Amino acid sequence: MKSTCEVQKLSCGIVVVGKLGLRFIWRFLHVLVSIWYSILALGNKCESFLISSAVLKSYKLCNLGKLHYLAIVIESDDAHQTSKVVELLRWLDSLGVKNVCLYDRIGVIKKSKKAIVQQLKIEEANDADALHGPNHMTIEFASYADGREGMTKAANWIFAQNLKRHSLGDTLDVQHLTEPQLDEALRIVGYGGQEPDLLLVYGPVRCHLGFPAWRIKYTEIVHMGSLNSMRYGSLVKAIYDFTKVHQNYGK
Repeated sequence: MKSTCEVQKLSCGIVVVGKLGLRFIWRFLHVLVSIWYSILALGNKCESFLISSAVLKSYKLCNLGKLHYLAIVIESDDAHQTSKVVELLRWLDSLGVKNVCLYDRIGVIKKSKKAIVQQLKIEEANDADALHGPNHMTIEFASYADGREGMTKAANWIFAQNLKRHSLGDTLDVQHLTEPQLDEALRIVGYGGQEPDLLLVYGPVRCHLGFPAWRIKYTEIVHMGSLNSMRYGSLVKAIYDFTKVHQNYGK
């Protein structure tokens, strides 16, 4: 009986030590990862500073021909900072970017359109959701509601076309909807939109925050961190890295 109790105590001790050991290993790995990301963040800040100071001469945007259309996704809370958005647009204009799409999920930037017009001193384009900059930079404003409305109109158009063919004697099309058919429907109802070559995400999460999925089939997505901590050097680096990538497929 005494030996049985000792075995139980020994096994309990081993379990406790094992749990403490696993917890220690987990904390140790967490500290290592945190230190690694802190080093990376510090390195990125230093590199951004050197690029902004023109110390790193290699970062020159000499091939912007690859960047036909740039999308900027901003987290909605950060999008209220109109001055930051305007500063970002001025940076893009100074770099020679000609076509920009500004997106946030709930449409904060679209509501700030007049303030952006006043600060940038730009003219409105024919499109109600677009602006032309001083050097003919086109700015499109988009939100999650645009994509939802576009998908609804495209679905209604496809249904109406099938119903029309059925009323003329054809059999009703019950096949699965193909991607080319959806692209054509979105284009016809006016929500096709140009596909960005590069999408920069300013926000706490690494996702496109609801940007229309049919517009980013071949888009390169880069997370830029919070809009509050945006840096000119980081913007130059992101665009520079994109222009230097050799694409074997896509558009």
